[in-house]
Amino acid sequence: MELSAATENFVEYLARVRRLSPATVRAYRSDLADLRTAVGDGELRSVGLEELRDWLWRASQRGDARSTIARRTAAARTFFAWALEEGIVDHDPTLRLVTPKKPQNLPAVATADGVREMLDALRVRAAEGDASALRDHAILELLYGAAIRVSELCGLDVADIDRERATMRVLGKGSKERVVPFGAPALAALDAYLVRSRPALQARAESTGPALFLGTRGARIGSRTVYSIVARELGPVLGERTVGPHALRHSAATHLIDGGADLRAVQELLGHASLGTTQIYTHVSSERLTAVYRTAHPRA
Repeated sequence: MELSAATENFVEYLARVRRLSPATVRAYRSDLADLRTAVGDGELRSVGLEELRDWLWRASQRGDARSTIARRTAAARTFFAWALEEGIVDHDPTLRLVTPKKPQNLPAVATADGVREMLDALRVRAAEGDASALRDHAILELLYGAAIRVSELCGLDVADIDRERATMRVLGKGSKERVVPFGAPALAALDAYLVRSRPALQARAESTGPALFLGTRGARIGSRTVYSIVARELGPVLGERTVGPHALRHSAATHLIDGGADLRAVQELLGHASLGTTQIYTHVSSERLTAVYRTAHPRA
């Protein structure tokens, strides 16, 4: 089977059988397209260890990040393991393929005071009644207050919110559903949005829908719009121009651990499959502690 045909069968398997998110499936398709560009669209059986090593070496030579190369290595491993199981190849050349170590970049984390000042300023602007300001305030309160992913926020419907319990039902990675609590400030901002903003935004659409957060034309809000909102509001707090919604999730998780939250509880709140993914926030907290110690302790 040719590489292009095998790739199409593989991504269909990822979407229908493993039920991975569309973004993850696109990432696999992109990585395998890069492999096809490097080795050509010949028989998959003809792709061996040397071809794969040469593919990754070229990526390194053109300056691709180690994290990108590591992701492509992982994609190739999953692809060839599937191809071996399907009988498309008779051996897996990725078994001896070395994965480059990813640099451990600690996530950008805002201080609790910085986030509070940002949200307070948004609340004041929202009080003037502008529909977009009310929506943006509710979005940032939920991203921080519930520590959810941007995809989870954009996928929320009005029916997913339980106001009595102050919880929401979100659909996470791998189509896994979980219930997430949020606080009183987020509930107040959400109520204001639902009463004073969402009807005005909804009136701009040709047809009504169940989406909780709407864009300026009344359709379900997209992740790109949320990114721009976060960059505009949180960027000055962190001193970064390219900050995204995940920075609020990182900040919320770190503040929870700083406040004494159990690591397992934080894992469940964030929807992490592995506790190891959650443990990065303990490293962030440790770095903060070290910085404070070096600044304040007379024997530091």
